[in-house]
Amino acid sequence: MSERRGKATAGPRHRRRRTALTVGIPLALTAAVTTTYGTGLGVFGESAQQTASAATNAGSATAATTATTAAAAPAWAADTADGFASVNSLGQKGTYGGRGGQTVTVKTLADLEKYATAEEPYVIVVAAAITMNPVGKEIKVKSDKTIVGQGTSGQIVGGGFFLGTGVHNVIIRNLTIRDSYQGVWNDKDHDFDAVQMDGAHHVWIDHNDLRHMADGLIDVRKDSTNVTVSWNKFSDNNKTFGIGWTENLVTDITIHHNWFRETEQRNPSTDNAAHAHLYNNYLQDDRGTTIKSSYGNYSRGSTKMVLENSCFQGMNNPVTKDSTAAIVQRGNTFSGTSGRNESGGTAFDPKSFYGYTPDRTADVPALLTAGTGPRTTIGTVTGTAGAAGTKAAAGAAAATLTVAKDGSGQFTTVQAAVDAVPANNPSRVVISVEPGTYRETVKVPANKPHVTVQGAGASRKDTVIVFNNAAGTAKPGGGTYGTSGSATVAVEADDFQVRNLTINNDFDEARNQSLSGHQAVALRTAADQVLLDGIIVDGDQDTLLLDTAAKDRLGRVYVTNSYVSGNVDFVFGRATAVIDQSVITLKKRWDGTSAGYITAPSTTADRKGILINRSVVNGDVSAGSFFLGRNWHAGGDATLRPQTTVRNSTLSAAVKSTPWSDMGGFSWKNDRFAEYRNTGPGSGAASSDRPQLTDSQATGQEVADWLGTWNPTA
Repeated sequence: MSERRGKATAGPRHRRRRTALTVGIPLALTAAVTTTYGTGLGVFGESAQQTASAATNAGSATAATTATTAAAAPAWAADTADGFASVNSLGQKGTYGGRGGQTVTVKTLADLEKYATAEEPYVIVVAAAITMNPVGKEIKVKSDKTIVGQGTSGQIVGGGFFLGTGVHNVIIRNLTIRDSYQGVWNDKDHDFDAVQMDGAHHVWIDHNDLRHMADGLIDVRKDSTNVTVSWNKFSDNNKTFGIGWTENLVTDITIHHNWFRETEQRNPSTDNAAHAHLYNNYLQDDRGTTIKSSYGNYSRGSTKMVLENSCFQGMNNPVTKDSTAAIVQRGNTFSGTSGRNESGGTAFDPKSFYGYTPDRTADVPALLTAGTGPRTTIGTVTGTAGAAGTKAAAGAAAATLTVAKDGSGQFTTVQAAVDAVPANNPSRVVISVEPGTYRETVKVPANKPHVTVQGAGASRKDTVIVFNNAAGTAKPGGGTYGTSGSATVAVEADDFQVRNLTINNDFDEARNQSLSGHQAVALRTAADQVLLDGIIVDGDQDTLLLDTAAKDRLGRVYVTNSYVSGNVDFVFGRATAVIDQSVITLKKRWDGTSAGYITAPSTTADRKGILINRSVVNGDVSAGSFFLGRNWHAGGDATLRPQTTVRNSTLSAAVKSTPWSDMGGFSWKNDRFAEYRNTGPGSGAASSDRPQLTDSQATGQEVADWLGTWNPTA
């Protein structure tokens, strides 16, 4: 990286504030210290990644004439939840349903039940009105399912779905579920719900029309948690939406952009929820109708509720709470309401769990009357409710391009598939790469956003993109590549994702000692909202360059469930980057010696730099031979304030007891370097040479502080 710096070598689950930061290192992650890349998919998210191989096994299921297999899952099958359903917990990383599994279209009860109760993941498209027999039947859905209506034609009549203990990773979208009503308004004999969960977790209920059931439209019971309910229309019902029926404070639930109209009670009733976040909902009770509201949002027991930017029109007792419960209200409006409107107590900050952007309260009625319920085009996104780039990508049907070395795909190289993506594409394009080694360089230009490159093998090791350029390698047209130009994969487009593959730069330093410039980048990012999930990034010097499109541009990168290896400054750049729940592997130099630096941030003073969180640092190198990082003032720019924070991570004995180093004549002590609650033989106590964050300081240096309103989902 000679042009960079003038050198080539150098020596209890709910006690959390930010996305599971205080949970600590999972046992599986600790076990990774003894492995290189784990087995199969490695030590992270095995269940979350198992869908990557499901498509290859799809042929084992024979579809009946009323259930046909789709050639490729449409865009909405790759959508993932926001809110508490997106939070990593209980061994589950977000909620993505049957993504990656076989896609089937069903029109009969038998086929719907067959696939919903199967053990393997499925995306189940309901393309007809399916009547439950007997009335009130609730199909017992298994884990890893997406059940979605085709346009507005998918309907469940006279029954619904049941998610039992331990069932997880389920998405129910774009359906009308209706009419199990048995003629008794306050029915205590028929427990016929639209969706009932007893002890389930990671469930997303989105864009449905739920109405006229014998009991609840949604019941979230018995310690069910990590649930998001969004953009649904609730109507013509008595006991609408109940949460709780437990003595335990376990449930985490997000309820946003839902329209409650002509519903009497439980709108919702929330009993003993650890964290209930309600925002941008519209509760409407029209005068002169037979259905009268009893109450609106109810916080019961020991519930902690945050209620914001919602509209209450004509509701009786719009907001109520028990003396033991908490409600924090902000930004709500009340029109024609009467009776109790209460708040009090302390709750929580939802942004400490996930990012979100509420819509303006004044816009809520129009947004929800137009946007709730099933959409003609599945996956249509209404309102802001999150990062604009990601939401825009989800709004239209995604294309899937296939790459296979043997010619069985649409393309034989990854770059050819990238070239086929239309300029300024408005929606997600998935490039599915079959197993094999692809020796090529790949560049995703800035005018091709919303691209996902995903390995189609069972393991991230099955699909490899590799090349061997270095900074000093001669270019065909003259000159050399330079550090940034040496990248095997270069990403300049926003909202880029890469999953389940390996990116490698295998430049051989030992055989090229005469070459000036041994910096050899495997992956370079110069964009915003880049998600690297379940991958291996392998190299030696300058492996992972996390940059921005320009010095004054924001570039956020989230690396999760991944492996990054190298020896000198192998995570570097000016991006605002998080490496979370990953393994950082230290490698010896070309001559067998042990010496190096993990990070070399070049952060501008107004940005955050590199955050390593809940990760493991290990490798077959000598004890006390590696720095955690050093301060790169690129081009000698004294206005920069490089930053690396390493927290809640396990450090091997390879880490020096004085883990930070000066660079280019600038003292690291004048920049931003710190640790917090690291463990392992390479960790150490606070000193002037080893600054540690206080608990108070640490609350401002967590994942959500780095990512802001962007909520990357796998």
